[in-house]
Amino acid sequence: MTVLAGLDIGGTKTHLRYETPSGEPVADAVVPSETWSATPVAEAARWIADLVERHRPSTETVVAVAAGAQGCDDEHHCAELGYALTTAAGVPAAVTNDAALLVPAAGLSSGIGVISGTGSIAVAVLPGGELAFAGGWGWVIGDEGSAPALVREAVRAALTRNDAGDTTDVLLPLLMEAFGVGDAVGLARTVNDLPTAEHWAPKAPAVFAAAARGSHDARATITEGGRGLATLVGQLMARGAGVTDVVAAGGVMTSQPGLYAAFRDAVAADHPGLTVHLLGDPPVTGAVALARRLQT
Repeated sequence: MTVLAGLDIGGTKTHLRYETPSGEPVADAVVPSETWSATPVAEAARWIADLVERHRPSTETVVAVAAGAQGCDDEHHCAELGYALTTAAGVPAAVTNDAALLVPAAGLSSGIGVISGTGSIAVAVLPGGELAFAGGWGWVIGDEGSAPALVREAVRAALTRNDAGDTTDVLLPLLMEAFGVGDAVGLARTVNDLPTAEHWAPKAPAVFAAAARGSHDARATITEGGRGLATLVGQLMARGAGVTDVVAAGGVMTSQPGLYAAFRDAVAADHPGLTVHLLGDPPVTGAVALARRLQT
């Protein structure tokens, strides 16, 4: 039997799915992404091809591969990696950014995809067929609304309030608990000594817990995170995206209703003609849909 292989390669995990060309599910696998890097291109292509082969059902033959990958953040890079993957896998292949999987995964032919997870980015296919990106600069200077960026801004807000002598907000103690420190100085030291997205991202639930307990600073952080993601949508619309739908996904967006609500409300305020959807199916569904197009 022949199968199509689709991959959603995120910052934390990679989801593989194998389906028949007619759409019958064959196999799924979820594996860690810690060794993934979108560069160098040849090594990235081999990484994908090896993963597809390693998890391929033994009785099936893969006839097309499509992947949405974190770190593939411009059209030239995606095209180059797709060409290298075609060579490495020996079958037709295509690579795009992982956010570009959201629109086909939602069953739509056009739209803007917005991911908020370990990172954040917005992607649209412009009328001429080219990919357009907004955001995705990395958590140190951007990635608004992502898990590490929310933690970054929450820590800043909590420490600023502490410096003013105000101990009424619950955000600081919940962040201290999450980071395993006993005071504000320890929090500042820890976040500076361990400045990695992988260390900060798991602490994001503390921000949402603080918001649920009435923290003004946590709620403001979440609201601003949603607005930052909506700004990415506006940037793509200004570049001619010309869509009516926005599809949101990613670990933070799908698991934290507060962020999704902040994002949806900000988009509605700025672009009342857009409909925002929270993706129900896994984004890898979009990768399989792209692989299917390679067969037509």
